[in-house]
Parts: sequence; structure tokens; C-alpha cells
Amino acid sequence: MWRTGSIVSLKKLSQFVQRSNSNVTWRLYHAQSGCFGYRPLSQVLVEGSKDALENRNKNADILRLVTAYREQGHKNADVDPLNTFKRNESDLSLHKFGLDDVNLNKKFKLSGLLHCNGQEEASMKEILEHLENVYCGQLSVEVQHIVDESEKLWLAALIEESVHWPVETERQVHLAKLLLRSQAFDNFLAKKFPTVKRYGAEGAESMLAFFDELFLQSSYCEIQDLVLGMPHRGRLNLLTDSLKFPAAQMFSKMKGNSELPQGAQGIGDVLSHLTSSVDLDFGHKSPLHVTMLPNPSHLEAVNPVSAGKARGRQLTLKDGCYSDSKAGPIGDKVLNVIVHGDASFSAQGIVAESLCLANLPHFSVGGTIHLIVNNQLGFTTPGERGRSSMYSSDVGKMIGCPVLHVNGDHPEELVRACRLALEYRMKYRKDIIVDMICYRRWGHNEIDDPSFTQPTMYQKIENRGTVPDIYAESLVTRGLVTKDELTKETADYTLFLNEELKQSDNAVPLTTHLGGHWKGLVQASEEKITIWDTGVPLETLLFVGVKSVETPESFHIHPHLKKTHVEARIKKLENGGDVDWATAEALAIGSLLYQGYHVRFSGQDVGRGTFSHRHAMLVDQSTDEMFVPLNTISEHQKAFLEIVNSPLSEEACLGFEYGMSVENPNHLIIWEAQFGDFFNGAQIIIDTFISSGEAKWLMQSGLVMLLPHGYDGAGPEHSSCRLERFLQLTDSKEDAPDGDSVNMHIVNPTTPAQYFHLLRQQMVRNFRKPLIVVGPKLLLRLPAAVSSLHEMGPRTHFKPVLGDDIVDRASVSRVVFCSGKHYYALVKQRETTNGMDTAIIRLESLCPFPYEFIRQELQKFPGVKEFIWSQEEHRNMGAWSFVAPRFENLLGIKLKYVGRKVLAAPAVGIGKIHQQEVTDILNGTLPK
Repeated sequence: MWRTGSIVSLKKLSQFVQRSNSNVTWRLYHAQSGCFGYRPLSQVLVEGSKDALENRNKNADILRLVTAYREQGHKNADVDPLNTFKRNESDLSLHKFGLDDVNLNKKFKLSGLLHCNGQEEASMKEILEHLENVYCGQLSVEVQHIVDESEKLWLAALIEESVHWPVETERQVHLAKLLLRSQAFDNFLAKKFPTVKRYGAEGAESMLAFFDELFLQSSYCEIQDLVLGMPHRGRLNLLTDSLKFPAAQMFSKMKGNSELPQGAQGIGDVLSHLTSSVDLDFGHKSPLHVTMLPNPSHLEAVNPVSAGKARGRQLTLKDGCYSDSKAGPIGDKVLNVIVHGDASFSAQGIVAESLCLANLPHFSVGGTIHLIVNNQLGFTTPGERGRSSMYSSDVGKMIGCPVLHVNGDHPEELVRACRLALEYRMKYRKDIIVDMICYRRWGHNEIDDPSFTQPTMYQKIENRGTVPDIYAESLVTRGLVTKDELTKETADYTLFLNEELKQSDNAVPLTTHLGGHWKGLVQASEEKITIWDTGVPLETLLFVGVKSVETPESFHIHPHLKKTHVEARIKKLENGGDVDWATAEALAIGSLLYQGYHVRFSGQDVGRGTFSHRHAMLVDQSTDEMFVPLNTISEHQKAFLEIVNSPLSEEACLGFEYGMSVENPNHLIIWEAQFGDFFNGAQIIIDTFISSGEAKWLMQSGLVMLLPHGYDGAGPEHSSCRLERFLQLTDSKEDAPDGDSVNMHIVNPTTPAQYFHLLRQQMVRNFRKPLIVVGPKLLLRLPAAVSSLHEMGPRTHFKPVLGDDIVDRASVSRVVFCSGKHYYALVKQRETTNGMDTAIIRLESLCPFPYEFIRQELQKFPGVKEFIWSQEEHRNMGAWSFVAPRFENLLGIKLKYVGRKVLAAPAVGIGKIHQQEVTDILNGTLPK
């Protein structure tokens, strides 16, 4: 059976033929095969009886009606429990489709038109009832924005059949008890902890039905791990019931006690950020492991972290990752689920950035299930003032997300939505959104009065029953459960909570710190800065170095790269020549791969490097095929380099990489900013995860951030990585020596060997810390900034301080301290001025502050009368404000400052002024 793909009636086609050549072709849709094709109109408009032609005409009109319901039915759906949602309803009356003259009891064939519980035919009345039930009930769907026609048809079939999916009586009773327990929990906290902000689930309790079904169905699908990112609304309810978080421990936290294991170094976090990692056993092959990630109060910031954590787990389990050629579709074993608020989902830019990653090859997690807990309200801002779109979910349309709108008063519909969402995700491995439209019974928190700003909304809320009570009463009315049984459930749970409250003073925090893949690692020492042997045998370095530029014979490499990159690197290595920055990086990464550590290198244009120096990913000049030489180090290679040229995002991409870094300590995750200045697009991730994640949640990360930095006359946004901001974020002490335990390690290396050791040190150490590398631009090709292979050979390591072995120690009267590429300008100035009475000492590590290493270097120069700190950054920037008090408090040295004056921007944009500043700094440090 063929019908018109453009959904026009046969009558109109007939009129078209009368005005056209009868041999013209028309695009047609074949209902049985689900494909489009082309046939001559003369074959379509075959002669037949008048009734047959009329039936075909009506079928086309019915198809238009069905299509309208599929695409516009959501506008008429009963999805708002408060009935206050402002929308433009769609006209779906029969006259609009030329069907007002049809006998409602007349039967029509359904094949190719509609799916209705397996029926082959139905009356117009039955068709209308079915369409209203499917698309205008308490669950509706938006699919009109999906590009793939076959996907839309598959979804339509699934949704139209899903209304007949039963929720068994036993499940209904289970759901009622689950919701009543949630209500009892909130009521209990309101009485026992009336001043605690708990952000309860009241008004949104049906979300618990959604999760209960999701965990069960995920287990049926043989999902092994579910990674959950979730904000505060209803978080405690989900934790204490479905995720088995001990209520006694939660009450202990409410009383002001620590949630951290005894002896752990940490400061903890607020109640609404508590987390869990638990196995749920549903009697299948293996338990479902659910990890609820910790999250900051920055709304939606956890989104990319959750996806990154899921991707990292998929990499660990070889769940469809590129490194295993035999792997199936990504996401068979690991499912990512993210919960959102309606106001934040619409307004937070990180939502769109994260969605942008969803279908990209190096970021896909095989589809994320999104649940919007839609309170129809921000803090005090109503939906119509918090977004410019009709729905809070509309931003998901940018990637073709199907959207299921569900009335939060109907937990069984949330169960059906969950089944639909998981079915779609497992079929297409794409994101899908469930928009649960509900309300919050109290204000933004329980001690807020929302009637100040939403009087009419809260009048409606106060005059209606609660979601658990309404649902429970409906089951009692239908005779599915007795009122006494449900009353007993609430009483028993309240009794349980009272017993847990009694035990809360003796509650022992859960010990999940440094377990699983992290077993054997420790928290870093507070007492000392440890030196780690990160050297590599020379023969291994040579082998890896050659392999880093080796390509197949059939590969067509760019002729310029063949000469300057491939041949030049091999020649230097074989002749024992100098190693530049890119080669040192390749040697560090290649040697780690050789040892079995997976490496992921992400950022904008990192494949060749923003400054065209890296070329870790080569492109065939004939086919555009990409080739990563370091992934062919050995025939049986088990660890791989994942080169990720990321989209033009900082916040979501950095959050994703952080999520990957906290999954497995054996994965080295590197993120490089295109220019160091651009990290500030990801400041929320840095502030709330990278700098404080271990302190708040005991969650270690070995993430490396490479931030190109250098005052080269490129102006305000291409000079500084804002080194001062990172130093200010550290917990380094001004009046006592640092140990390895500082929250971030911040370095400004000046040689390729130092960079080599820093990368390897991230994996060699028995703890993980974020590493912020103030990276070079000018030094990438500076002839003076090179190292020998021997500096990376056996028994070598990163040196926190590099002293001055050129000058005569006895004649030194002045010591200049500096950091980074500024050192090379100072050395050149010293040669010009013949200032050999000045020693130049480099602080390669800024945090932890290398107090002991500086002291050892100063012992070499007994006659020093003047100490200078010289930097190319402005006085209110760079390291000056960080190092000055530490030199004075720890070493008794009052430094003289030489550098640029204070400025509002990181650098000037006028070339002559920039050059004059350079001259002034050099002359001020080493006068002629």
C-alpha cells in the first residue's frame, strides 16, 4: 500500500494530474516498508469505484489527522497538575481535516495510519479516542523536530502501543507505598529538623516512581552501571529509600556532624549534596551499580561531569569504546542519567554546551536520559519570565531529543515514560528528555514563604491533596489495596526513621573513599613535597620517539610535515640531539601508553596544536583519514591515546574531562585551552569541582590543564592564563611549608624535560592531584628551550626549583627569582649587560611552594645583598602576590618587585607600549 509522502489527498492529486503530464512522478511513502519511493501518478491514481476512491481520499485525510496529533497533540495534553500552564492549543477538530462528514462508526483500515493495540481496523470514534488518549492525556510527546523520518515513525508506533502496557497491580501498590514513604520522610524531617533546608520531594514525589522503574528496567537491560547527576530537589528522598543511604548517617549530618570517614582530610559539603554509590540487586545476572555524583550548588554544572564519568566507566569496562575493535554499540553496560530543574535547564548555558557533546564521537555515552523535575517556577520567577520558549525542555530540540511531557500527579504515567525513554535510548543510543510537570509544595526551601510572589499558584497548591495521598486513595477506591495496609506502611516507616534518629549520634560515616579502581592510592602528604623517579630507559625513549612519527607506507603525509616533523624528529633522536617541547610531550605520553596507562588529550584543535607544533594526529592528504602514530607502538597495545579535537566549548568540555578523570586513576586526562586566557569560560568547573572536589567529597582527580601563557604582544585576551587566580584558589599556607596535599599543583615549567616529568608524575605518584600547567607559546620553538634525552633517562625527575650553575657563586651579590619563559629574556639581558654578579633562579613549581628547595639553592650564594622578584605579568597579576609573603614568612626575605604596573586587563593592546614595558622590566631587573 502506497500513500503520498507529502500527505495530500488523492483528490488534490487528481486535480494536479489534470493540469500536468500524466507521466510525472510523485514522492510516495510505502506504509509497510517504511520507505520513500517514486512512482508515476498514472499508477497511483488507478481507476476504481467511486467508493474506493473516496476511501483512499479519507485515508489520506485520516493520515493528516494522525500526523497532526503526533506533532501537535502535546499542546492539548493534560500534563499540568495545576492547570496554569500557558500554551497555544492546537485545533485538532475533524472539520480541519475534511472529516466532519464521516460516520463516526465507520471502520477504516489502520495499516500505515495508526497503531492501536494490534487492531487491523477501527471506527473514526475509536481512532479519535485512541489519539486523544495517546497524545492528549497525562503523557504526551514532542517529535516534530526530529529529522530522521524513520525514527519518528518508530517512536509513534512505540508510543501508540505503550498506552496498553500494563502496570501490574503489585507494582501499583509498590509505587503507592514508595510515594507514601517519601511523604512520611519529608513530614518526619519537618517535625524533627524544622529549620533544615532539605529541598524535599513534596509535589514531585512521582520522580521516585520514575527512578524505581528506571533501576528495575536498567537491570532487565543488563546495564551494569548507572551514573546519576542530580540537583537538590528530592535528592534526600531518593538517597534514603531507593539508594539505601543510611538514614542515621543523614540525621547525623543534619545535626552538624561530619559525613567523612574518620582520619580523612576534608571539609565536607552541605546536606543537599550528599552522595551514594550502591549495588541494587533485582535478581538478575549481576547487581546494578548506581553512582550518584556529588554536585555543587551551581545549577546544571554536574551535567558534563556526569557524562564524563559515564564515558570513563565505559572506557574502563570497554563498553563500546574505540580502543576495543570488537566492542558493540557504546552504552550497553553503562547508562548516564541526569536530573534537571526547569528554570535552570532553560537558562544555564552549560545545558546547551553539554547537549552539544551528546552525539560527538569522543563524547557520546550512548544516550543520556534526562528528567526535568518541572516545578513551573524558579526561586520566585515563573516560567514565562524565565525562558523565551514554550517549554523548559525546548533547548533539547537542538539535537533532536524526543520529549515526553508527563503530569506529575500520575506516577503510573511516569513509569510508562521511563519505559519509553529507556526503550528509545537502547534502540537509538541518543538522548531523550522526560519533562515531569509538577509543583513544589513549599517554597524554594521549606522555610521560605512562596506566597509573597506566587499567591494564586500556592492557593491552588494549599487546596489540593498531596500526590502520594491522591494516588493511594485511587488504589483504595479501585480495591487494589486496603487503606489499613497503606496506613501501616507509613506508620512502620516513621517508626523506622525514629529508630534511625536514635542511632544517629553513633552513626559511622560510610567508607567509600579510595575503593574499587582507586584501591592502593592514598591522600597526599601534608608534611613534605615528594620527589618521584619518573625517568625512562633511553632505549625506550628512542623507540617511542620514532614510533610517534611512524606512518603506514600507504599513508600520504603532508610534505612539509614529513620533512620538519617526521624526518627532523627521527634525525635528532638518533643523533642524540636536543629534544623540543612537542617531542618531550610525545615521549611522556608514549612511555605511559607503553606502560599500560590510557591517555586522553582533549581541547580545541589539540590534534596538531593551536600553534601547529604537536601533530599527534596526522591527516592523509588524499583521503582526510586521521592517524594517531602513538596508537601503533606495539602489535598487542592495550592502552591508547585518544586525541579529541573538541567543540568550541570550555565549560562543558572541561567538566566532561574532569568527570573522566575521577573515574579511573589509571587514565591520564589532559585538557588544553586554545589560549590560556580562555579557561575562564569554564570557571565554574574549576571553582566547584577541580579546586575543591577532594576537600568536599574526597574525590581525587589527576586532571591536567595546559594553559598557553606568555606576554608576546598579542593583547589582552591572548597573553595570560590568569596564573594569579589559580594560585588564589589553592590552600597553600603563607606561614608554614607546603606538602603534596595542597588542593592543586601549579607549575610553570621552562624546559621540555620538566614538562616530560610532570606528565609522567601524574601517573607514577600514589595519589592524584589536579595539575595546572602554565604552558609556553614562545618556548615551543625557542632554540634555548630544549633538553637532552639524558634529562629524561633513568633516575631523573621533576625539579621544583632550577638553580643557576652558570655564575661564579662567590661573586653573586644579587639573586633574581622568576618563573616561566621570562627566564630566557632575563638570561639574554644578563649576557647583554655582563651582569654575572646576578644569579637567576627559576621557580618551576609555584604550588606547592618549594620552600626547602629554594633554601637549598640560596645556600650556594653566601654574599647576596639584594633579592628581586621579576615577572612579565602586571603587579596585580602573575605570581607576585603569592610568592612575596611566603618568601618573607618562610625564608625571611623581603623581595623587591620588578614587573609591569597594575592594570585592569591582562595586557596592553598597543605594540609600542608593550615593547616599552618589556624594556623597562629587563632594565629594572638587570640595569645596563
